Amino acid sequence: MQRIGIFVFGVLSYACFLVSFLYAVGFVGDFGVPRSIDSAPDGPLGTAIAVDLLLLTLFALQHSVMARPGFKRWWTRIVPEPAERSVYVLASSLALLLLFWQWRPIGGVVWQVEHPVGRAALLALFGAGWLLVLVTTFLINHFDLFGLRQVWLHLRGHAYRPLSFVTPGPYRHVRHPLYVGWFLAFWATPTMTAAHFLFAVVTTAYILVAIWFEERDLLASHGDRYAEYRQNTPMLVPRMRVTPPAGKPALPRTEAA
Repeated sequence: MQRIGIFVFGVLSYACFLVSFLYAVGFVGDFGVPRSIDSAPDGPLGTAIAVDLLLLTLFALQHSVMARPGFKRWWTRIVPEPAERSVYVLASSLALLLLFWQWRPIGGVVWQVEHPVGRAALLALFGAGWLLVLVTTFLINHFDLFGLRQVWLHLRGHAYRPLSFVTPGPYRHVRHPLYVGWFLAFWATPTMTAAHFLFAVVTTAYILVAIWFEERDLLASHGDRYAEYRQNTPMLVPRMRVTPPAGKPALPRTEAA
């Protein structure tokens, strides 16, 4: 019964992630949701900025602290180890949903592209960013990243086996293609409002800090192999020379963690 319960919990956590991910597309893109990042302001400017910064900080702290190996070692004394990733996914999804619910629009426009070709190009980059995020999760094992592989192996009575280090697809060009996708999703917009700009700046700063922590963890886990990969492959901006592929099945689940 415990195995079934952990598996059901993992599936429900994944479902919560799907809801938050789909809502995030509409929230950032300003379509299909009751309150988006670009909704009309409905309160004092100072209060709106303070609330938005607090929501972004809460998400960043949860998303980063719970991903650190030291926290995981302590946390798995409390929650079953097969459910640890699912708890993380659920907490991240709830933090995002809280942000969507309590977000305070600011108003004001930083830039606005009126030309149809320019608008279409930016919307295409916006869509490409979200697509890159989704595709990259599957390249690094989507179901391991979001906890389903762990609870499925536990349900079947199998021990969890960590994924091997490799560099599939865009990982041969940049070390963090998933984050490149987030940058496109957050910055590519024909109308950049003040609230959207605040969101993009803070999340970009968080991602750059998160990369430093993630790469430190990867160096600790993979040593010289990751050090060589980091030396030969740019962090975010690709160059012409391609890094040779390194084995299979997938890069360890540090992206978006």
